[in-house]
Amino acid sequence: MTDQAVAVTVEAGLQAEQDLLAAVCKGEKQHGLLFWQPTDRALVMPRRMSRLEGFEAACTELAVAGWPVLLRETGGEPVPQSAATINIALVYVAPRSEGDHGRIEKAYERLCLPLCEVLREWGGLASVGEIEGAFCDGRYNVNLNGRKLVGTAQRWRQGLGGKRPVVLVHGALLLDNERESMVAAVNRFNECCELEQRCRADSHIALHEVVPQAPLLARLEQAYSQVIAAIERD
Repeated sequence: MTDQAVAVTVEAGLQAEQDLLAAVCKGEKQHGLLFWQPTDRALVMPRRMSRLEGFEAACTELAVAGWPVLLRETGGEPVPQSAATINIALVYVAPRSEGDHGRIEKAYERLCLPLCEVLREWGGLASVGEIEGAFCDGRYNVNLNGRKLVGTAQRWRQGLGGKRPVVLVHGALLLDNERESMVAAVNRFNECCELEQRCRADSHIALHEVVPQAPLLARLEQAYSQVIAAIERD
């Protein structure tokens, strides 16, 4: 069982996810599950945000503050990544039986519901949904005790010679409390780019604030192995 995540830079972790997606698309792997933890810090955001007025100035200022900006292939909004974060990447070929309708929602369910199950085992109040004041807020946040714990995103590609859709569904889980500096970095970026959104630290929670000794990765590997097995049976 896995007891620790792969320790890599944020840039290398994002690339490892894309490599895993490419391997499943090519048929080199049937599926993939990756846990990684940054060894550095970065503010990661969709490539489209590089077109914002003020983007270059924001990058310069944030780099000086210790939060260099990196671009990712999935959607959403700016997300801080640091050693306080555990990343979960699940990659699989969409089952034929599901068709195209609802496959995005189903991918989020496959990522989020096992997380919720594990959090409830540890006595937490787990939910999925938006949290006011959270950075990169969305309908598929995984929340703990009414505050955002995990942000999620996904990317689809045509794989297996263009015959089947393949998904990379990703979660960024806040393991340790670095909420204040993370929120400050996001808010400063938004200010520099004249974006209205402002985030609040108290809209977020770190797992270790609630369950200090949680055997997170071993339990999640078990949970996602069951998810993958169910996909293969389909």
